[in-house]
Amino acid sequence: MGKQKEFIGTVTSDKMQKTVVVQIMQQRKHPKYGRLIKKYASFKAHDEKNTAKTGDTVRIQETRPLSKDKHFRILEIIKKSKGKSIEIKE
Repeated sequence: MGKQKEFIGTVTSDKMQKTVVVQIMQQRKHPKYGRLIKKYASFKAHDEKNTAKTGDTVRIQETRPLSKDKHFRILEIIKKSKGKSIEIKE
């Protein structure tokens, strides 16, 4: 089996159970003009413990298909976001 792809990206949605949407950015040079072009792609990744939140920087790795459009899993959370945390008091 070949080497699985790994990407570093930002979590854009964590509204599903055990699934997050990760957006990655790749910079490529235009073949003719040489200017750097940013390309964005979004992938759904498996998060077994629901630890990743919106804004976190994570490393994802390709794996076998886990559902119709989920074929990545989270390896590690590189950086936690400094977003506001909401506490519910009863």
